[in-house]
Amino acid sequence: MPQTSSLFSDVEATVVGTAAVVIYSPAGKNRKRFPEGVVEVYASEGEALAHADPAKHRHAAVASGPSRSSEGFRLFYLVRWLD
Repeated sequence: MPQTSSLFSDVEATVVGTAAVVIYSPAGKNRKRFPEGVVEVYASEGEALAHADPAKHRHAAVASGPSRSSEGFRLFYLVRWLD
């Protein structure tokens, strides 16, 4: 089970932070923003790498977010891929 930072635990948080994450991305690594439903936040880059599984489209990354889009969705923005 992913560990969430207190920064990301408040559903209505307005502060955007950067964290190690695993992103489920079956379309590959071409996108730069991801809905929160496909992002798991981890305490460290090492933990994110340990939970990544590229064969199952689960890629470790550093991302900022969540941030509310103009459409009302909560998105994470890719900073860099780790794997």
